[in-house]
Amino acid sequence: MRIRVTRSGGFAGFPVTAELETTGRPDAAELERLATAVLAQAGPGPAAGVPDGYRYSVTVDDRTVEFADPKITEEQEELVERVLRDGA
Repeated sequence: MRIRVTRSGGFAGFPVTAELETTGRPDAAELERLATAVLAQAGPGPAAGVPDGYRYSVTVDDRTVEFADPKITEEQEELVERVLRDGA
């Protein structure tokens, strides 16, 4: 499973993007569980954010969902943090 995360907004407004492939990773099952949960939590459109808050775009294979601070779930937060930390 290929997971791509883009975080934009915030005070500086600089976008940050990272991508990782779960195949062969020791934590693949957990990443795939988080990705599936994030896709399932998607609303009908982009969530309304707050000024200087982060906006997120997560693409799992060929499906993209968007969400924004301050209304992100634990699964969304964990997936974003892990992909931005471990991805390229």
